[in-house]
Amino acid sequence: MSRLALRGIHRRYGGVVALEDVALVAASGSRTAILGPSGSGKSTLLRLIAGFDAPDAGTITLGEDVLAEGPRAVPAHLRGIGLVAQEGALFPHLDVAANIGFGLPRDAPDRQKRIAALLEMVGLEPAMARRQPDQLSGGQQQRVALARALARSPRLMLLDEPFSALDTGLRASTRKAVAELLGAAGITTVLVTHDQAEALSFADQVVVMREGRVLQAGPPRELYLRPRDATVAAFLGEAILLPAVASGGWADCAAGRVPVHDAAWTGAARLMLRPEQVSLATHGPGPLVHVEAVEFGGAACSVTVRLPPGVEGPAPRLSLRASALFLPPVGAWLYLSVAGEGHLLPA
Repeated sequence: MSRLALRGIHRRYGGVVALEDVALVAASGSRTAILGPSGSGKSTLLRLIAGFDAPDAGTITLGEDVLAEGPRAVPAHLRGIGLVAQEGALFPHLDVAANIGFGLPRDAPDRQKRIAALLEMVGLEPAMARRQPDQLSGGQQQRVALARALARSPRLMLLDEPFSALDTGLRASTRKAVAELLGAAGITTVLVTHDQAEALSFADQVVVMREGRVLQAGPPRELYLRPRDATVAAFLGEAILLPAVASGGWADCAAGRVPVHDAAWTGAARLMLRPEQVSLATHGPGPLVHVEAVEFGGAACSVTVRLPPGVEGPAPRLSLRASALFLPPVGAWLYLSVAGEGHLLPA
């Protein structure tokens, strides 16, 4: 079993608190993404799991093995953990085969077969075995780095922003291939990233950190649609927050009467909607809004509208997503439509 568990993790560097009372569980064979802004503690947490540093207090276990109990920690090379860094960190003087086989015994009788199998596993042609790292694309280098990390059959794989140096299209395809590979191998994986879309699409569990603390952890869909507070909501993507009054499973606000999942909530609240929930139509029961600005962005266009005054405060302005095929003219009056349920946050 390769279940990873962290309990009561604290780490200070002088007077700076890097981690404070961090608790985290990653199920065996799962993929966890740790998400947070710079300085949130996510890289420190990865270093503690890898064994490059030790906590001041708290425990880290992998399966039945205690990797760290306060400052007493198992050395990194004895933990059975693989690591893929941001730039791949391939040895420039070694070819692909030698990079992959670096951690394998040189006299192992099946060494070459193992290297060939790893090449195939990460989707690289056998002919690439003799290429040098500078002859590979960014995506190919990351696949070689992954194969090298897999060579020693790790119980846990740590990915330290491994896709950030790739261009957008290659980043998405490489991320998908790596997720499928690790899932098929059943390897517990922890990804550190600052990219919200990457975390949401890659992981079974997303952990949002800020200032050394875990703000919320759970399935990606749950965190995206039902964040604990406005900070988590905004960090996971664009969020529309409107003053509202809730009662009986509905919220009255400037966007109209919107159903909410929390039927027990009564009174003042903030209604959270994601931009993709809100659209414009030529007719409907929703409020009439005024189109103030249109920004063409190809596949990602935006329309700024002004709503009528809400239950509290002046008329709010919203930035909505729109299709390039149906962009309204500036000055148009259209009806606002909300799909799905809203999410309530404290006022």
